[in-house]
Amino acid sequence: MGMQCAICGKKPVGGYQYTHRGKAKYLGGIGRKVTGSSRRTFKPNLQRIQIEQNGAVTRARVCVQCIRSGRVRRPQKQKPFTMPKI
Repeated sequence: MGMQCAICGKKPVGGYQYTHRGKAKYLGGIGRKVTGSSRRTFKPNLQRIQIEQNGAVTRARVCVQCIRSGRVRRPQKQKPFTMPKI
């Protein structure tokens, strides 16, 4: 599967990295000029975590956006504490 989110399918996308020179107009300059551009990839922030799918606990690569939004269900690590019956 490679570098791809198991929930939403987010994967690396291509783009450009621009290099600028100059002072911004609102700071009193004549504006920022692009002096170069190079290809780059924007990679998703993937984490290998345990998730609960169809009642089974599996380890998967999930993006942080899915984790924080609650789209993944994390397994319960330990049974909740209950007072013993006397």
